[in-house]
Amino acid sequence: MEKTFNLTRRDDGIAILTMDVPGETMNTLKAQFGPEISEILAEIKSDSSIRGLVLISGKKDSFVAGADISMLDACKTAGDAKALSQQGHVVFNELEALTIPVVAAIHGACLGGGLELALACHQRVCSDDGKTMLGVPEVQLGLLPGGGGTQRLPRLVGITTALDMMLTGKQIRPKQALKMGLVNDVVPQTILLQTAVEMALAGKRAPKPVKKSLVNQVLEGTSFGRNIIFDQATKQVEKKTQGNYPAPAKIIDCVRQGITKDMQKGLEVEAGHFAELVVSKESEALRSIFFATTEMKKETGAEGASPRKVKKAVILGGGLMGGGIASVTTTKAKIPVRVKDISEKGLSNALAYAYKLLDKGVKRRHMTPAARDNLMALMTTTTEYKGVKDADIVVEAVFEDLALKHQMVKDIERECGEHTIFASNTSSLPISQIAEAATRPENVIGLHYFSPVEKMPLVEVIAHAKTSPETIATTVAFARKQGKTPIVVQDGAGFYVNRILALYMNEAAQLLLEGQSVEHLDKALVKFGFPVGPITLLDEVGIDVGAKISPILEKELGERFKAPAAFDKLLGDDRKGRKNGKGFYQYGASSKKAKAVDESVYGVLGIKPGTNKDAKALAERCVVQMLNEAVRCLEDGIIASPRDGDIGAIFGIGFPPFLGGPFHYIDTLGAANLVRILEGYQSQFGNRFEPCERLKTMAQENAHFF
Repeated sequence: MEKTFNLTRRDDGIAILTMDVPGETMNTLKAQFGPEISEILAEIKSDSSIRGLVLISGKKDSFVAGADISMLDACKTAGDAKALSQQGHVVFNELEALTIPVVAAIHGACLGGGLELALACHQRVCSDDGKTMLGVPEVQLGLLPGGGGTQRLPRLVGITTALDMMLTGKQIRPKQALKMGLVNDVVPQTILLQTAVEMALAGKRAPKPVKKSLVNQVLEGTSFGRNIIFDQATKQVEKKTQGNYPAPAKIIDCVRQGITKDMQKGLEVEAGHFAELVVSKESEALRSIFFATTEMKKETGAEGASPRKVKKAVILGGGLMGGGIASVTTTKAKIPVRVKDISEKGLSNALAYAYKLLDKGVKRRHMTPAARDNLMALMTTTTEYKGVKDADIVVEAVFEDLALKHQMVKDIERECGEHTIFASNTSSLPISQIAEAATRPENVIGLHYFSPVEKMPLVEVIAHAKTSPETIATTVAFARKQGKTPIVVQDGAGFYVNRILALYMNEAAQLLLEGQSVEHLDKALVKFGFPVGPITLLDEVGIDVGAKISPILEKELGERFKAPAAFDKLLGDDRKGRKNGKGFYQYGASSKKAKAVDESVYGVLGIKPGTNKDAKALAERCVVQMLNEAVRCLEDGIIASPRDGDIGAIFGIGFPPFLGGPFHYIDTLGAANLVRILEGYQSQFGNRFEPCERLKTMAQENAHFF
């Protein structure tokens, strides 16, 4: 069997231990490595000619990307998971206990178990390369660092910094890592190994004390101060997670116990908590999302078709969406973009938008001004169809008007090449209707981004009946290069995400009209696990946008999509939401801190808020509408699989990730249970709650999606 760890000895007494997992592009830690490492450590201990050890990766661009997550799914019980963590503790303790100096030479991703391995070494040096990132992202999978990370990290960089890293899962760049004391040196990759060898030859050194802010020095220096840190962290975590995620509180407890008692006790607590989290339903759901997105990255979106290379893109429309799409195309995908708009003002808006986003990077010192200017140079503008002939893809982000979009299709077919893809960023118009104006309908596709483009991870790639597989594959690859998670959906009003969102939003509006207050409704759904409440979302998206989409959905999909008539009153009062500073909430200078409800909105709607109903019941009424419609989309073939439906809802509208998405959540609830709830509401409120056929069948057969 090929070995993962290879030991070579140098003449100067330094041994190099190279980790290189055979047949994999990245190094990940696997349970079966334990014995192999122990054997090598025994060999090192027994060889008195070895004066120091350097640990390095044999992979081109990564140190160790973390532990192999599939081994967690192999854990049948909490006991299995605990044994996994304890095995890691044994190996890392052995490494740390070596009497010779041990130095980790880090280049590329050094995450999770990879960073824990580096922390068990006596010193660390990393390359100054853009690919080098250090972090403990376990919390994003509902877990905690189970290889001693909750103990070694706070002792190295201080409690506050360590908690911040572990509770957010953020990745640290080399310069930052040096400043916080996470690494001892940062050097160019060309001299990484040489520097590590010199550090090992110089012998063990006590780590330099970390430069802490005055406040942190005071707080971390006494048990009273440390308690303040832990209590504050707990409060912030509760506010952010609404008690829906168990991992953050357990991370705080591991650090607290390890610091108050000792390292041994801390490791014991860590293994116990890690085990409980591995078998928790929240972590299971978060890991299922991770596997689903990893799997999707390998798919082209169209069986048997491979994508064409996109060397140049054109964006039609320099508005908010156009500017955002142009920006992710140049900065993330590094593809040259030509923005076309009818007015100079639109063009300068798009440029300013992209510049502002890049300049944030310069201000945070993540990017040099020269790098920013180089990326800005990829974006050019025009008010006429000039310099567009060689475009491989055109993304249209103009007004939701079919005649205008038809004009765009004709313009592009006239001005560009025969293979140029025409992608429409429409949120509601069926793509087949847009393609009616095309002589090459196989090149027409939908590419639906969510606002704000640079932040929202999802795009829907919408194929109509005549879209060619190659067009689908090319568009999916293009979206991925922009840093997006694309799901391929079939053409139909509202596509997938807006269709399931519309019913959820309509139900929230019904509850409002029944006398529930704005804040109470929003709080109920945030408590359920959504990032923002439905009324806040309506203000953000724009009340006018919602009013435009509803009739289209109602016409194509039927009565259940009818929006409450009261919305016309809001528009009559010129309330569009955040964009014009008038909506359900107050905007403007006075509303800096927490947002306050604009109480006058109740008068406009002709309602008086009454007694607040139970938050759980309110959330349920909105959410079951979304679940029922998600299954209908699967029934109608709008989405290809429950997996795609889960990813679309989580990344597109922030469906609570710890529930795994609508389809995972239906499996948790049980189809029969969901049908019973829906039928209860149907008898009370009418047919908009009627369970769809597929759910009824599943209820009878006790079937599951996964």
